[in-house]
Amino acid sequence: MHLEGMVIRPPSEADSILLQVTLGCSHNKCTFCGTYRGKRFNIKKDEVIFEDIEFARKYCRRQTRLFLCDGDALIIPMRRLVPILERIRDRLPWVERVGGYANTKSIKMKTDEELALLHDLGIKIAYMGLESGDDKVLEAIRKGADAATMIAMGKKLKKAGIKLSVTVLLGLGGRKGSLDHARETGRVLTAMDPDFVGALSLMLIPGTELFDQYENGEFELPGPREMLTELGAMIAATNLTNGLFHANHASNYLPVRARLPRDKEKTLELISLALDGKIALTPEHMRAL
Repeated sequence: MHLEGMVIRPPSEADSILLQVTLGCSHNKCTFCGTYRGKRFNIKKDEVIFEDIEFARKYCRRQTRLFLCDGDALIIPMRRLVPILERIRDRLPWVERVGGYANTKSIKMKTDEELALLHDLGIKIAYMGLESGDDKVLEAIRKGADAATMIAMGKKLKKAGIKLSVTVLLGLGGRKGSLDHARETGRVLTAMDPDFVGALSLMLIPGTELFDQYENGEFELPGPREMLTELGAMIAATNLTNGLFHANHASNYLPVRARLPRDKEKTLELISLALDGKIALTPEHMRAL
């Protein structure tokens, strides 16, 4: 496989074939993210992508899922993305699901009909970084879209039959904006009604703008109890049809996995017990990105 630089994927794609079709992120301006800072965004050449598909045909026959890397595969124009998906379908017929990251820009560039076609060609799930439902936070982190756009693009993916997995970041509103960030994020999640929500806790990365803001005293990072309070407020404000809300990433202080609305009250009780000191939180040295 021709994998260049650091390659990341969602936890749920741990056993997937990783096919790198783009380098970097088409946005790459978020103040908290340092993942693709060393990569200039571009789409890889078809011959390289097709060579990697042939490699997967020989050596990845036990993996039934495939993930399109890097940061935003959906940005690829249809004239190139369709042949890639057709090649995956023809050469890797055992692959049951293709997934990839998507942002509002790339979703907006595709028509409803084009997204439906991509679904038919194998893209069954898209991972979207909401981060926050609070417009003030979204502007501060230079996300490139407001909450209304996030909602509209999330619904657009779901309309095409593509499952929607949304990531949010606890702590991104800082100490003063913590509860507003939580409640507004819950409001937006309710409006989007994703199939999956993954809540991560903010970990500041040296070299990013947000880290510099923290060092300069311009941003206050909430502590463990504040993060947990924020998580409770977010879940309380989130009403999903039948979505899975999980906060069991290694960055989190308390592992949570809840099917909403079924498990909402039980989960809020769990968080309350942790805040009362009756359940131990993950120590700092065991947290990781």
